[in-house]
Amino acid sequence: MKKKKINLRDLEPKKQQGEHSHDDGHNHSSPEEISNFRTYLPAIFSFVMLIAGIAIDYFDAFPFFKGWIRVVWYTVAYIPVGFPVIREGWKSIKNGDFFTEFFLMSIATLGAFAIGEYPEGVAVMLFYAVGELFQNAAVNRAKGNIKALLDVRPNEALVYRDGDFVSVNPETVEIGEKIQVRVGEKVPLDGILLSEKGSFNTAALTGESKPDTIAKGNTVFAGSINLDGVIEIETTKEFKDSSIARILDMVQNATAKKSKTELFIRKFARIYTPIVVFLAIGLTFLPYFFVDDYVFRDWLYRALIFLVISCPCALVISIPLGYFGGLGAASRNGILFKGASFLDAMTQVNTVVMDKTGTVTKGVFKIKEINSITFEEAEFMKYLMAMEEQSTHPIAKAILEYKADGSDYEATDVSEVAGKGLKGTVNGKTVLVGNKALMTSNGIEVPSETDGIVESIVMVSIDGNFAGYVTIADELKDDAHQAIKQIRDSGISKIIMLSGDKDSITQQVAKELNIDWAKGGLLPEDKLNEVEELKKQPETKVAFIGDGINDAPVLAASGVGIAMGGLGSDVAIETADVIIQTDQPSKIARAIKIGRSTRRIVWQNIGLAFGVKVIVLILGAGGLATMWEAVFADVGVALLAILNAVRLQKMKWQDS
Repeated sequence: MKKKKINLRDLEPKKQQGEHSHDDGHNHSSPEEISNFRTYLPAIFSFVMLIAGIAIDYFDAFPFFKGWIRVVWYTVAYIPVGFPVIREGWKSIKNGDFFTEFFLMSIATLGAFAIGEYPEGVAVMLFYAVGELFQNAAVNRAKGNIKALLDVRPNEALVYRDGDFVSVNPETVEIGEKIQVRVGEKVPLDGILLSEKGSFNTAALTGESKPDTIAKGNTVFAGSINLDGVIEIETTKEFKDSSIARILDMVQNATAKKSKTELFIRKFARIYTPIVVFLAIGLTFLPYFFVDDYVFRDWLYRALIFLVISCPCALVISIPLGYFGGLGAASRNGILFKGASFLDAMTQVNTVVMDKTGTVTKGVFKIKEINSITFEEAEFMKYLMAMEEQSTHPIAKAILEYKADGSDYEATDVSEVAGKGLKGTVNGKTVLVGNKALMTSNGIEVPSETDGIVESIVMVSIDGNFAGYVTIADELKDDAHQAIKQIRDSGISKIIMLSGDKDSITQQVAKELNIDWAKGGLLPEDKLNEVEELKKQPETKVAFIGDGINDAPVLAASGVGIAMGGLGSDVAIETADVIIQTDQPSKIARAIKIGRSTRRIVWQNIGLAFGVKVIVLILGAGGLATMWEAVFADVGVALLAILNAVRLQKMKWQDS
C-alpha cells in the first residue's frame, strides 16, 4: 500500500460551509461526515457487487449470468477499487519506478481476469482498498494524539495599541508589545507576566493536568490557557519563535526522520519487489521444461497468487505507522522525540548520565538553616539582607526571600571580594558576608562546627566578630526518588551524576537518590570529557539528561540527549534528541518504556508479515493455496499489522 505523508495541516479544523444558524429539528450531516462516507463508498459498492455476483454464481439463480454479462458485472465491481491502484501504478511507471506494490496488484488482478478468475480479481483489489481505509483510520488515530498541540495554537491576540487593546493576528505582534489575555483564552505568544499572578492550564504543552500558577515577572508560554482573571503579558518572542510554534514544527519534522528499521524496509522493498516479479515469471514458464502435464493456465494462476502474496504492503505500511504511533503516544505524554530514530536509540541505552541542578533538583535555592550567634535572628537577617541586596548571585536571591519587602537597613560602600564574598558598611558597622576564606583572610575565627556542613554556607561577621551563618540548599524534585527507581527498574545498568555544583553536595544528593557514581565541581567541558570516556567502552550506550543550556555540548555528544524542562529553552529544542516538556525526571522512564514498546510492536509486525508470507508462498508455488489465501497473506496480514500498531495509542503509560 502507498505510504501517505503525514502533514499536520491535515489536522486543522475544516470550515463548515452552509451551516444552519438555527435548530430546525433535523440532524444535518457536516461536509466532513459526507466526505468520510464518500471515502468508503467505492469499497461498499464493490463489496455489494462482489457478494451479489458470488451468490448468483453459487446458486445459479440467473441462467443468463454468463459470458459477457458476467464479465461486465465483475468489471463494474472491479473499477471503483481497482482503477485508483492501476492509475498509481501507471504514474510510477511513467516516473521510471516499475516495481511497486501498485504494479504487483495490477498485474495479479488483471491476470486473474485474463484467466477467468473474476471474483478473485475483484476480491484482491477490494481487500486492498479496505486495507487502505484501515491505514487511514489508524493514521488519523495517531494524529489525534498530537492534535491537542494544534488545538492550542492561538489565532488572535489582544495587543495594546493607540490607547486600547485591539484584536490582531499573533504573527503581527512584535517583541516588547503588551497583550491582554482573558479568562479561558489561549496565550498567543511567549512573554513575561505583568500582572501580579496568573493560573494556567498547560496540559497540551506539558502533558500535565495540574494548573500552573505563575508570579509576576515570570515567563508565560504560548498555548497556555488562562484560568483566572484578566492578565497582561509583555511579549518576548515573535509568534514564529514561540515555544508552541517550534514544538509544532518539531513534531511535524519528527515524522519525516526515519528509523534505521524503516529505512531498511524501504530499501528492502525496492530490491525484493523486482525479484518477486522475475520469480513469478519463472514460475509461469520454467515448469514447461520440467513438468510432463504442464498447463499454462494453472501455472499462471500460481504465479498470480505468488505476486499477491509477496506484495510488501504489511511491511511498507505498518512499520512507519508503528513509529508514528510511538511518536504520537510520547507527545501525548509530554515527551517529544525529534524522530523515529531516537525511539530506536532509546531502546539501546544502558547507561544514564544526568546533571543535578534542574534535573533532579528544582534549581531554586532556599534557606535551610539560620544560625545567629550575637544577634536575634530578625536583626541578624537585616544586616545580611542589606548586603545581599547589592548582589545578583542566586544565593543572594534566596536570602532576600526571607522577607518580601527587604531589609530596613541600608548597606553602603559595598565591594566584592573576588571568589570570597562582599564587604561593606551597615548602620555604621563593618559587615563581611561570604565564605570561610573571606573570614579567615580578615582575621575572623570561624567555629569548627561549620566544617562538617555540606550545603552552601554564607557566613557573616559584624565589626570583626563572627555573627552567624545561613545554609542554602537546592531542593530535590518531588518525583526524584521515584524517577531513579523507575529508571533502574527499566533495566538501566548504571546511573551517573555529573554536576557543576561542589562535589560534597553532589555526593550527598547522589547518596540520597541511590545513584551509582557521582562527580561534582565540573565545567561543561569536564562533563563532555567524562561522557566521551564512557562512550569509549564498547558496550556502553549513553543517554545524558540535562537542562539544555550549560549542558548543550554533552547533549549533542551523547547517544541520546534528553533535555529537562525544554519548553522554555531554545538551546534544548535545538540540541537535544528528546525533550521532556515538564521538569519531571520520572518521564525519562516513560520515554524508555514507549521506545521499547514501539520497537517491540514493529518487530512483531515484521515477524508476522514474513512468517505468514513464507508459508503461503510455499503453498502457492505448490498449488495448495488459492487467491483467497493470497489475499489473507497480503492484505489480511497488513490489517493485522496495522491493528497491532494501533495498540501503541491505546496503551496506558502510567509509571509503575
